[in-house]
Amino acid sequence: MTKILIVGGGYAGFETARRLERKLNPGEAQVTLVDPLPYMTYQPFLPEVASGSIEPRHAVVSHRRHLKRTRVITAEVSKVDHASKTATITPATGDAYTLKYDVVVVTAGAVSRTFPIPGIAENAVGLKHIEEAVWVRDTMIDNFNRASTMAPGAERSRLLTFVVVGGGFAGIEAFAEMRSLATSLLADYPSLQFDDVQFHLIEAAPRIMPEVSEDTALWVIKHLAERGATVHLNTQCTSAVDGVVETSNGDKFPTDVIVWTAGMMANPLVKGFTDLPVNERGNVRARADLRIEGDNGIVEDAWAAGDVAAVPDLSGGGVNGYCVPNAQHAVRQARVLADNIIATLRGDAPTDYYHENAGAVAGLGMWSGAFQSGKTGITGLLAWLMHRGYHGAAIPTYERKIRVFGGWAGQLVLGRDFVSMSKVREPKAFFERFAARPKAAPAAKDAPAAKAAPAAKAASAKPAADKPAAESK
Repeated sequence: MTKILIVGGGYAGFETARRLERKLNPGEAQVTLVDPLPYMTYQPFLPEVASGSIEPRHAVVSHRRHLKRTRVITAEVSKVDHASKTATITPATGDAYTLKYDVVVVTAGAVSRTFPIPGIAENAVGLKHIEEAVWVRDTMIDNFNRASTMAPGAERSRLLTFVVVGGGFAGIEAFAEMRSLATSLLADYPSLQFDDVQFHLIEAAPRIMPEVSEDTALWVIKHLAERGATVHLNTQCTSAVDGVVETSNGDKFPTDVIVWTAGMMANPLVKGFTDLPVNERGNVRARADLRIEGDNGIVEDAWAAGDVAAVPDLSGGGVNGYCVPNAQHAVRQARVLADNIIATLRGDAPTDYYHENAGAVAGLGMWSGAFQSGKTGITGLLAWLMHRGYHGAAIPTYERKIRVFGGWAGQLVLGRDFVSMSKVREPKAFFERFAARPKAAPAAKDAPAAKAAPAAKAASAKPAADKPAAESK
């Protein structure tokens, strides 16, 4: 059988494997998916995970549960040598080993793009992984718990100040959802007032959310301001040393929570671990049919899709001629890629990927959203319903759709769940605190003086040099 290796189990990799499973004939090919995580993350839901509106496990999809005919390897691909069609697999434990393949699919995704700003690496957190969103939620809840027992002052102010860097879709959604969580929390903490909580978003550009019209973007800024969240435009983050965010305007915001959403870049491992062609930004160079292409033409048996790939946008709506890195393109590219692999295996020609952006929709906390399609902009409750409807339908597998919609319905009836699970990072602390431990061995008791005297005399009669080593210690 033809051996197909998929590098990366994110949206593009997971969807490619699912479609190959559906369309390949039995015995036609063997599909192997390799990713360090055992699940794919539906990233558009991360802001709602951070705000407690979605249960974290419902925003991820298990590889093994939903890829029954795919060989799933939970490990890292540390090298791809396409010249010899081999990949080096490095598991979390154990030795690395070599895996041979016939066709490779690179869908290694993207990571947060940061700049060498003092303190950011040590004190900020991204919003690309489920663990980051859970940390934001738990830390906010813990901070409210701590601040509610403190007198007004610098430390309480620090606990109740939250900063987001980056005013794109991801940043605005995270900012608005965090503000929504804070507003809900205030109802349970009578010792804290609305004005005690400070939210600041820092954006270097003169506007937010370039995917929507300027009118829609201005509405979002005004709406956030009414909810006690301030957007700082034309402002850069210059330092975050010791958790004190300093800006180019001279402001200083001491905080425990800094969320970095100011851009993304292709997984940097791709540029270093493969002989496949990449561009100056580190993206794998792909054609419109999703085959990888170098200076000398098509690289046979090599494909790429998703955030890691530079795929031409034939609709003309991309940035610099390429598809923007988002879930909307990733899932659609994956389907075309899978179909094209099957077509080439059967001797047919691949087809180009073409998709016109149907619009952009953002959730801004409970009951509020923003939608843009062409010149049409919708804000408020209707846009919020559109956001939930679209993404609830878009998350893969019916099992996950049911869990997400069920969670939303439960929240409408029962309210938001404010339980923090931050102690899970120290799972043995409770057990160790009260666990019984062996008693220390008792010190050897001195022999009775009457019996010890003869022995002492006998020992003193011997020359010191004759004492055994054990006695002389």
